[in-house]
Amino acid sequence: MDQFPRESAPSTPGFDESLWEDVMVFIEERCVIPVVGADLVQVEVENQQVPLYHWAARALASKLGLAPDSLPDDYALNDVVCAHLAAGGRREEVYPRLLAVMHKAEFRPPQPLIELASITDFNLFVSTTFDPLLQLAIDAVRFGGEARTDVLAYAPNRVVDLPCEKERLRRPMIFKLFGKLSASPSYAVSDEDILEFIWALQPEHHCPQQLFHELQTNHLLFLGCSFPDWLERFFLRMAKQRRLSDPRDVLEIVADSRTSRDPNLVFFLQHISSRTKIFRTGDAVSFVAELHRRWSERQPASVPTGGSFVPEPRRFLPPEREMPPGAIFISYTRKDLQAVQEIKAGLESAGLTVWFDMDRLEAGDDFDQKILRNISGCSFFVPVISNATEQRLEGYFRREWNYALDRNRNMAEGALFILPVVIDATQPETAIVPQRFLNCQWTKLDKGVVTPSFARRLRELTSSTPVN
Repeated sequence: MDQFPRESAPSTPGFDESLWEDVMVFIEERCVIPVVGADLVQVEVENQQVPLYHWAARALASKLGLAPDSLPDDYALNDVVCAHLAAGGRREEVYPRLLAVMHKAEFRPPQPLIELASITDFNLFVSTTFDPLLQLAIDAVRFGGEARTDVLAYAPNRVVDLPCEKERLRRPMIFKLFGKLSASPSYAVSDEDILEFIWALQPEHHCPQQLFHELQTNHLLFLGCSFPDWLERFFLRMAKQRRLSDPRDVLEIVADSRTSRDPNLVFFLQHISSRTKIFRTGDAVSFVAELHRRWSERQPASVPTGGSFVPEPRRFLPPEREMPPGAIFISYTRKDLQAVQEIKAGLESAGLTVWFDMDRLEAGDDFDQKILRNISGCSFFVPVISNATEQRLEGYFRREWNYALDRNRNMAEGALFILPVVIDATQPETAIVPQRFLNCQWTKLDKGVVTPSFARRLRELTSSTPVN
């Protein structure tokens, strides 16, 4: 920190239109990671919007039986922990009691998190808070409330890391750098906790190296983190993995209620970390609102063209990790993934539940048993047949076909279960498929585009078929 505090910092360049344009382009290129902090988490309490962690500090103080006069004015969670320890309490008592008060509240995601989740060019979020509201916001906006967002939580005694590069993530991912809410002391509540997390992140064997690689090589939006001076400088250095004065191609934008009011920090960032820009015309909530407005305006909309409408590009939602009961199972070879995604999107827009494997050999899964279980529990089995399947005399999809045939043998004669789909010019009479497939009615879906008649047929079949 500066040895001689300055009364005021020199003005920094404005957050002008050219910088906004750069930010929007970087977001559309999917090379931006939001780092989300507590300033964005406002919740409704007695018809008023209050900061979640302001409310949590008061609820925890009451739960721990702390007298109000033992706490400073406008106290925070750190003050509550310090008062509890000063009164002879144990640190380990804090976490389960905080979990209890948070679970009882059942807050809804606030509007800033909803707006951030709506920017679908973001697929990786780093959270510095322990609450689940960002996850709930993404699930609500992108998946109709279904729990499909992946969450990883770091802890000093449990090293976790991204499973792959950011561009290969198949679902939105939240990395909770300071842990997530639980009954164990595995998340940061106090300043001491944050210090322990930062300390644990330093050794190479304790560092989530893939995450730090992404932080180093992507543009960062620090939204509502409001770090103290020392932590903001240290966090930036840790994220960038190099001296802040070294030239770098990526930038960081800081939008919160604290940084712009700290002249020493502003001076440091302006002169040492010139690629760090401070949003000084508002707070994190106003920044996210403006970001969401600008991003929404740039999205392709359905516009009249010659009396008709041009549909928006279909956004593919990846299948759930576990197959919903009674879903339609799609069997395919990897070369046909794009067409299979189109089939899934088309059937889901018709109100049908569809599943296919997208994470083969995922760590920890007994993959073959999982697939066998899903074929045994699906409502219909749709093998996708194409030139790609013709070229492969061996492949896991053929094992899936055999599992489906085994189940079909136990069914009554004439029962519909296997519904073959062909997505190109492959002909049934010459196709290398089981004889049973040839006895079924094939449906032609060019490049996977679902026809109204096929969707209608499946709706009629599923409405008359009980879920196993």
